[in-house]
Amino acid sequence: MDIACLLLLSVEKDRHVFSCVGYAASSATAPLEAITFERRDCGPRDVQIDIAYCGVCHSDIHTVRSEWGPSFYPCVPGHEIIGRVVQTGGDVTHFKKGDLVGVGCMVNSCRHCHSCEAGLEQYCDALPTWTYNSPDPAFPKEGAHTYGGYSRSIVVDDHFVLRVPENLDPAAAAPLLCAGITTWSPLAHWKVGKGHRVGVVGLGGLGHMAVKFAVALGAEVTLFTTSPNKVEDGKRLGAHRVVISRDAEAMQAEANRFDFILDAVSAEHDVNEYLGLLRQDGHMVLVGLPEKPMSVGAFTLVGKRRSLAGSAIGGIQETQEMLDFCGKHNITADIEMIKMNQINEAYERVLRSDVKYRFVIDMASLPETA
Repeated sequence: MDIACLLLLSVEKDRHVFSCVGYAASSATAPLEAITFERRDCGPRDVQIDIAYCGVCHSDIHTVRSEWGPSFYPCVPGHEIIGRVVQTGGDVTHFKKGDLVGVGCMVNSCRHCHSCEAGLEQYCDALPTWTYNSPDPAFPKEGAHTYGGYSRSIVVDDHFVLRVPENLDPAAAAPLLCAGITTWSPLAHWKVGKGHRVGVVGLGGLGHMAVKFAVALGAEVTLFTTSPNKVEDGKRLGAHRVVISRDAEAMQAEANRFDFILDAVSAEHDVNEYLGLLRQDGHMVLVGLPEKPMSVGAFTLVGKRRSLAGSAIGGIQETQEMLDFCGKHNITADIEMIKMNQINEAYERVLRSDVKYRFVIDMASLPETA
């Protein structure tokens, strides 16, 4: 072997990275298109995953378009990831090649703050390392940021890899990694179950999962929607009752009825209308993210000792518990499969609420090269 080849091998050995194909936006106004970028090699505690499916979340659009603050570009979105393990680091003991696994919204956290030690990494005091558009201290080059699941493969610390039940349709399981855990976490935290009257506000990607979970947990579930054309779909998903929230008389008839209301609406709306539907000591939890600040009437809260709270995704342990529950009860998302080259059209359809209820990308449609 000549000196040039030895030097090349030495350089490649020191890089600790490999090339990966993905779909990315180059700016806040650019469409997503194929690019080649670098992933880190599999370290001692890492799991490398070949991605089979990736869900499309509304937050992907917000991030790509820098609507939640300046994003890093190129931006490869995607945090509802399902795939198969192809390689594990030497210190990984609970995953092996061929396992069906998932990756959600986080790929790391500080591990030592109060929230992390409680298994609630999503509330990490130092902020989690998000699956995409986050500074990436694990990458072997300074100033790197994370790239998400609209890509061929991903390398993740084994603590943040989740085991997916083999009996679930892997494509329809992808949205469980964000839409699923976002609605499961508050239902689990407030111990929703048999004997509870639960209201779900909004029937979209989050709301349809909330209905499925609350019904499976044994609650009596009422769906609130502004759209009369969603009544039958709400019942198909398991809701026991559906109320059109634009109907003032129908809303008034629900006063003081509910133990728990999950608000999954991200559009501007009046939360006071729903707070008044809670019984004494009832809880209303926001998982949607409206852009404008809300105004809450103090008398509505104080009069019945009601509470209003928020909840963000879920920790790794509770996400695994959610996936296991889904495996036991055969719960997945309602999806529409798309090819990778349909992603820009899919974004426009999400903005028009033209999807029931989650797009999922078949990553086999990703081009071999950019």
